[in-house]
Amino acid sequence: MTPSSTTSPSIIAIDGPAASGKSTLGRRLADELGYLFFDTGVMYRAVTWLALQRGVDVNDEAAVTSLAETAQIDVAAPSQEDGRACDVLADGQDITWETRRREVDANVSVVSAYAGVRKALSEQQRRIGKRGRVVMVGRDIGTVVLPEADLKVYLDATADERARRRYDEVRARGENPDYQEILDKVIQRDHIDSTRAVAPLRPAEDAVILDSDRLDADEVFQRVKDLCR
Repeated sequence: MTPSSTTSPSIIAIDGPAASGKSTLGRRLADELGYLFFDTGVMYRAVTWLALQRGVDVNDEAAVTSLAETAQIDVAAPSQEDGRACDVLADGQDITWETRRREVDANVSVVSAYAGVRKALSEQQRRIGKRGRVVMVGRDIGTVVLPEADLKVYLDATADERARRRYDEVRARGENPDYQEILDKVIQRDHIDSTRAVAPLRPAEDAVILDSDRLDADEVFQRVKDLCR
């Protein structure tokens, strides 16, 4: 891990649609700079997991919002070398791997679309981001959570390309996915993210937009690394 230069931006925001490569880029950049890698999606996963654990109906917006407002969720540097990118804590409990469960995958889109949930979690994300020395990844970091971020990147790719990447990832795990089903889910998530009333997915006006259809992961990383200088 290379210590960050004094001229490196302290708060780096990386936004973009699902499966555009944000997390890969963000984690690699955080490692390079010696920063905290914070994929804000883990907070929505945490609330989703808490709702399922506590028997809260994920379709009950008021109940899920209340849960998001009262739960204390934090993200910290990884405490264990088990593949995690960070620790995810809910009311002091380590739920890092619980947030990756399949039932969370199936419900997190619903939870993350709720205005009250987004407002509550945006405040918690901002609290963590303001500590500095952080690479924050999400869909509304540069526009809503931390519009004062020192560097804003919007990483984009076509739905077909993003579905293909996810398909390859699932196949690499030894599963037999259906490409069309994955593509349909990517398109559905794009629709939810870009049309929601609160904090819709869009690039910040001062974001650097990178098209990862035309750049591989190494090229994207080098572009952003150069921007950090």
